[in-house]
Amino acid sequence: MAVLSGFKKFLLRGNVVDLAVAVVVGAAFTAIVTSITAKVIQPLIAALGGERSVEGLGFRILKDNPATFVDLGAVISATINFVLVASVIYFFVVLPINHFNERRKAKKGLEEPDEPASERDLLEEIRNLLAAQATPGASAPPKLP
Repeated sequence: MAVLSGFKKFLLRGNVVDLAVAVVVGAAFTAIVTSITAKVIQPLIAALGGERSVEGLGFRILKDNPATFVDLGAVISATINFVLVASVIYFFVVLPINHFNERRKAKKGLEEPDEPASERDLLEEIRNLLAAQATPGASAPPKLP
């Protein structure tokens, strides 16, 4: 049971959930963006290549061998595809989740203190708690000089 409990905590950690959402949204959105780049952007880039061929923007290393075509249009399309997918994931997944986490922390009062407690303060607090547990009716010991 401890293994399943640890696994549940691992899955419900913020980073894992964020990553899972980003992967699912990215995979779904990639199909849309790939279609747009393949059917709209790539033909526009191919038209800029000057040569009105099926090959698009690029060049052949060997004129007689179509397998030696260096397709610059595909590289440009893939770059545009990546930038679009990354921006959508950032603006529609990462940014809202970060905003939600900040609001949740502020609501719960989990903001970090301006200055962390000193080692001496922490040791005094531990001593006071131990003394209170040892004698439930006793008052807290005096502060150290």
